Amino acid sequence: MAGLAFDERGDVVVVTGAGGIGTAVARRLGSGRTLILADASRGQLDRTVALLRGEGYAILGMATDVCDRAAVRKLAEAAVGEGRLAAVVHTAGVSAATASARTNFAVNMVGTAHVIEEFETAAVPGTALVCVASIAGHYATLSPADEAALATTPADELGELDVVATVGQDAVCAYIVSNRAVHLRVQAAALAWNLRGARVNTVSPGVVATAMAEADAGSAYGECLHGLLDACGAGRTATPSEIADVVAFLAGPQARYITGTDLLVDGGQAAWTRWHG
Repeated sequence: MAGLAFDERGDVVVVTGAGGIGTAVARRLGSGRTLILADASRGQLDRTVALLRGEGYAILGMATDVCDRAAVRKLAEAAVGEGRLAAVVHTAGVSAATASARTNFAVNMVGTAHVIEEFETAAVPGTALVCVASIAGHYATLSPADEAALATTPADELGELDVVATVGQDAVCAYIVSNRAVHLRVQAAALAWNLRGARVNTVSPGVVATAMAEADAGSAYGECLHGLLDACGAGRTATPSEIADVVAFLAGPQARYITGTDLLVDGGQAAWTRWHG
């Protein structure tokens, strides 16, 4: 078509997680594309799909537990069947306030490893994967050996690592370590994605105004993060649309030379902690 620089017809965007950030990302990236939304909760998934379909999005819903490699593979195969895989945004995750240490490792760490590995085989030149992690990953203090293990151990063996055993039943520590694992898995995967002409990055939000953040607010960890917001001068939480804007940048052509890295979006909390806390 004359004058059209880039025709997105046939492009597919996959978003895992139908919560606040996932829904905002779906709205931001889904216009004019086939949108596939995945979530482990069928009820949450159906409500969000109906909402976005009512807003005019061409959307498909797939119940997917990212802890199940076969389910993630099925999701990737479905995406390939719908057209060119333009972007995958992995927002599915759990928090320390609402899930056990074991579940944090299973969903945040192993689930992310499944997404990275299964969608790598579906990636084509120009595909971008963005994994939404957390500021918590920047607070991890791990040995080089533990970091190497988290980065490179096969997904199905991650739960057997010494660092996981050391954390034990501490859900907050598991949340921190599992999110650091997301950063490390993405760094280690960048080469394989580059060789396909594709990219993979992480975004680490601070406190975002979502239902998950509300659940966290009553916990000691949540209170700590909210205290940091006041101390660092931000004075407010992020909105889901602000995180979606950052994701859109990393998934878009302006970021075509950015891969294997993390973008911290926290209102200055981590900087305050390092230099003033």
